[in-house]
Amino acid sequence: LSGSGVPQLVQPMIWDYAADIDVEGKVQLLEKYRRCGFSKVWFASAFKGATGVNQSLTLIGHHLRNQLEWLQVASRSPADVLEGIALTGWQRYDHFSVLCELLPVAIPSLAVCLQALKNGGYSEKVKENVEKLLGMSNLEIDTFMR
Repeated sequence: LSGSGVPQLVQPMIWDYAADIDVEGKVQLLEKYRRCGFSKVWFASAFKGATGVNQSLTLIGHHLRNQLEWLQVASRSPADVLEGIALTGWQRYDHFSVLCELLPVAIPSLAVCLQALKNGGYSEKVKENVEKLLGMSNLEIDTFMR
Protein backbone atom coordinates (compact mmCIF):
# COMPACT_ATOMS: atom_id res chain seq x y z
CA LEU A 1 0.00 0.00 0.00
CA SER A 2 2.68 2.50 0.94
CA GLY A 3 4.34 2.20 -2.48
CA SER A 4 1.09 2.48 -4.42
CA GLY A 5 0.44 6.14 -3.64
CA VAL A 6 -3.05 5.35 -2.31
CA PRO A 7 -2.33 6.68 1.22
CA GLN A 8 -1.79 10.14 -0.24
CA LEU A 9 -5.16 10.04 -2.03
CA VAL A 10 -7.63 8.63 0.51
CA GLN A 11 -8.43 8.53 4.19
CA PRO A 12 -9.63 5.12 5.48
CA MET A 13 -12.74 4.82 7.63
CA ILE A 14 -12.91 2.17 10.35
CA TRP A 15 -16.52 1.06 10.93
CA ASP A 16 -17.93 -0.68 14.00
CA TYR A 17 -21.42 -0.34 15.47
CA ALA A 18 -21.08 -2.75 18.40
CA ALA A 19 -21.62 -1.71 22.00
CA ASP A 20 -18.46 -3.57 22.99
CA ILE A 21 -15.95 -2.98 20.22
CA ASP A 22 -12.42 -4.36 20.51
CA VAL A 23 -10.72 -1.12 21.58
CA GLU A 24 -7.21 -2.57 21.58
CA GLY A 25 -7.80 -4.18 18.17
CA LYS A 26 -8.94 -0.84 16.73
CA VAL A 27 -5.87 0.92 18.13
CA GLN A 28 -3.66 -1.73 16.52
CA LEU A 29 -5.53 -1.38 13.20
CA LEU A 30 -5.03 2.36 13.32
CA GLU A 31 -1.30 1.83 13.83
CA LYS A 32 -1.20 -0.53 10.82
CA TYR A 33 -2.80 2.16 8.67
CA ARG A 34 -0.20 4.67 9.88
CA ARG A 35 2.65 2.30 9.03
CA CYS A 36 1.20 2.00 5.50
CA GLY A 37 1.43 5.77 5.10
CA PHE A 38 -2.12 6.93 5.86
CA SER A 39 -1.79 10.19 7.79
CA LYS A 40 -5.49 10.52 8.66
CA VAL A 41 -8.18 7.98 9.55
CA TRP A 42 -11.93 8.31 10.22
CA PHE A 43 -14.06 6.30 12.66
CA ALA A 44 -17.69 5.39 11.95
CA SER A 45 -20.26 4.78 14.68
CA ALA A 46 -24.07 4.60 14.55
CA PHE A 47 -26.93 6.26 16.37
CA LYS A 48 -29.60 4.00 14.83
CA GLY A 49 -30.32 1.22 12.39
CA ALA A 50 -27.44 -1.12 13.17
CA THR A 51 -28.89 -3.52 15.75
CA GLY A 52 -31.32 -5.72 13.85
CA VAL A 53 -33.04 -6.25 10.53
CA ASN A 54 -36.56 -5.69 11.90
CA GLN A 55 -35.79 -3.26 14.70
CA SER A 56 -38.57 -0.68 15.07
CA LEU A 57 -37.43 1.31 18.10
CA THR A 58 -33.97 2.57 18.90
CA LEU A 59 -32.23 1.31 22.04
CA ILE A 60 -30.27 4.42 23.01
CA GLY A 61 -27.98 2.61 25.46
CA HIS A 62 -26.51 0.39 22.75
CA HIS A 63 -25.60 3.34 20.56
CA LEU A 64 -24.37 5.43 23.48
CA ARG A 65 -22.01 2.61 24.50
CA ASN A 66 -20.78 2.48 20.88
CA GLN A 67 -19.86 6.20 21.04
CA LEU A 68 -18.13 5.74 24.39
CA GLU A 69 -16.08 2.84 22.99
CA TRP A 70 -14.97 4.99 20.03
CA LEU A 71 -14.00 7.75 22.45
CA GLN A 72 -11.77 5.19 24.21
CA VAL A 73 -10.13 4.30 20.89
CA ALA A 74 -9.62 8.00 20.16
CA SER A 75 -8.08 8.65 23.57
CA ARG A 76 -5.57 5.82 23.03
CA SER A 77 -4.64 6.97 19.52
CA PRO A 78 -2.15 9.65 18.43
CA ALA A 79 -3.93 13.02 18.46
CA ASP A 80 -2.96 13.94 14.91
CA VAL A 81 -4.28 10.82 13.15
CA LEU A 82 -8.04 11.00 13.82
CA GLU A 83 -9.76 13.19 11.23
CA GLY A 84 -13.25 12.71 12.66
CA ILE A 85 -16.12 10.39 13.56
CA ALA A 86 -18.92 9.75 11.07
CA LEU A 87 -22.08 9.26 13.13
CA THR A 88 -24.20 7.08 10.85
CA GLY A 89 -27.92 6.38 11.03
CA TRP A 90 -28.99 3.51 8.82
CA GLN A 91 -32.52 3.39 7.42
CA ARG A 92 -32.17 -0.19 6.21
CA TYR A 93 -30.26 -2.98 7.88
CA ASP A 94 -29.22 -4.12 4.41
CA HIS A 95 -30.24 -3.34 0.84
CA PHE A 96 -32.83 -6.11 0.66
CA SER A 97 -34.67 -5.35 3.91
CA VAL A 98 -37.61 -3.20 4.87
CA LEU A 99 -37.08 0.13 6.60
CA CYS A 100 -36.00 -0.03 10.22
CA GLU A 101 -35.74 2.49 13.06
CA LEU A 102 -37.22 5.48 11.27
CA LEU A 103 -35.63 8.83 12.08
CA PRO A 104 -38.41 10.25 14.34
CA VAL A 105 -38.04 7.43 16.91
CA ALA A 106 -34.25 7.76 16.79
CA ILE A 107 -33.95 11.51 17.43
CA PRO A 108 -33.35 11.00 21.19
CA SER A 109 -30.55 8.57 20.35
CA LEU A 110 -29.06 11.04 17.88
CA ALA A 111 -29.13 13.79 20.52
CA VAL A 112 -27.55 11.56 23.19
CA CYS A 113 -24.82 10.33 20.84
CA LEU A 114 -23.97 13.81 19.55
CA GLN A 115 -23.80 15.21 23.08
CA ALA A 116 -21.65 12.31 24.29
CA LEU A 117 -19.20 12.85 21.43
CA LYS A 118 -19.21 16.63 21.91
CA ASN A 119 -18.61 16.34 25.66
CA GLY A 120 -16.15 13.44 25.53
CA GLY A 121 -18.45 11.17 27.55
CA TYR A 122 -21.85 10.78 29.16
CA SER A 123 -22.89 12.12 32.55
CA GLU A 124 -25.98 13.26 34.42
CA LYS A 125 -25.26 16.78 33.14
CA VAL A 126 -25.22 15.55 29.53
CA LYS A 127 -28.49 13.65 30.13
CA GLU A 128 -30.12 16.77 31.58
CA ASN A 129 -28.93 18.83 28.62
CA VAL A 130 -30.46 16.35 26.15
CA GLU A 131 -33.73 16.30 28.11
CA LYS A 132 -33.82 20.09 28.01
CA LEU A 133 -33.00 20.25 24.28
CA LEU A 134 -35.72 17.70 23.43
CA GLY A 135 -38.29 18.94 25.95
CA MET A 136 -38.36 15.58 27.73
CA SER A 137 -38.75 14.97 31.44
CA ASN A 138 -37.24 11.48 31.66
CA LEU A 139 -34.79 10.22 29.06
CA GLU A 140 -34.62 6.41 29.13
CA ILE A 141 -31.28 5.01 28.03
CA ASP A 142 -31.55 1.27 28.63
CA THR A 143 -35.22 0.68 27.77
CA PHE A 144 -37.15 1.48 24.65
CA MET A 145 -38.53 5.04 24.70
CA ARG A 146 -42.26 5.60 24.30
